[in-house]
Amino acid sequence: MPKMKTNRGAAKRFKIKKNSIKRGSAFKSHILTKKRPRQIANLNAPKHVHSANIESVKKMLCMG
Repeated sequence: MPKMKTNRGAAKRFKIKKNSIKRGSAFKSHILTKKRPRQIANLNAPKHVHSANIESVKKMLCMG
């Protein structure tokens, strides 16, 4: 049986941590001048994958 291949796009977007899967946040790359400082701070805060999507992300990362 061939080896499982990791989805390379998913590997660049998600990081496996001890109890969760970290993900990035959208809307923080450009046109930041019109965004409130509080909004930018919230976008920089760590985010985690929702529990409904954990199985599909793990499958893409060949974790189970």
